Formats: sequence, C-alpha cells, structure tokens
Amino acid sequence: MKLVLNFSLFLLAFFSFSNESLSLTDYQIKRFCAKEKRISLCIKNLREKRSDLQKGKLIEIPVTPSKQ
Repeated sequence: MKLVLNFSLFLLAFFSFSNESLSLTDYQIKRFCAKEKRISLCIKNLREKRSDLQKGKLIEIPVTPSKQ
C-alpha cells in the first residue's frame, strides 16, 4: 500500500512539474515543409515559432488533418 502511495505521489509530481514543451528539430521542420508550396517560407516561419516557443512566448500552431 505504501508503495502504491509513493508511486502515485511520484507520478503526480512528475506530471505537474513537466509542463515543458518539445519543439521540432530541423529535420522534422524540413520534412513537414516538403509538402508545402513555398518551402523556404514555411521553414522560416516554423523556425521563428520554435524560437518563440523556447523563449516562452505563446504561439499559434495550425493543425493539418491527416489523410487516411
């Protein structure tokens, strides 16, 4: 019982303090922008958004639907 309590407290602390967001790598940005018409503009915009995200600024991220 004590083990379950300790484990649940650990998970609670882990998830409450882990509000960091992971930004895209350069490879992921290039792969995502390969589908766009203006590749260089897409890469520039995503790199600026990544920089703003790392600085703690709020950004707007468009959601693209996946094709199935």
